[in-house]
Amino acid sequence: MTDTRITFDHIHLMSEDPDAAASWYVERLGGAITDRFDNKGTTQYVLSLRGLTLFIRGRRPDEAPAGTGDLQWHTNHFGFHVDGDFNGFCDELRSQGVPFTLDPVEYRPGIRIAFIRAPDGVNIELLQRTVAVS
Repeated sequence: MTDTRITFDHIHLMSEDPDAAASWYVERLGGAITDRFDNKGTTQYVLSLRGLTLFIRGRRPDEAPAGTGDLQWHTNHFGFHVDGDFNGFCDELRSQGVPFTLDPVEYRPGIRIAFIRAPDGVNIELLQRTVAVS
């Protein structure tokens, strides 16, 4: 293997309504829109989201995406570690109308998780570890 290192760069989402999706990530998860531009006939947003770069773009004029169900051969979810009051954070999201597909639960000793549904069927895991990962 070459002496090359890779690091995480971004997540890129496609959305039926990129304006609404970008607003959701700003209002619900504290993201900030850093850019908005035309990407081959559709709007694309760039967001800074808790240390992550998130691209959200709409459907291009020549695209016809197929519908998908919850379990497909693609990215299943991405996750955010929650520091602080895990249950309080989940309660705040719920009060804003964010749907939970899994309420907060102790997944295994020292790990609490919950799953929320973002626009366009995106699954997001919220995770809090109280033990070190080995």
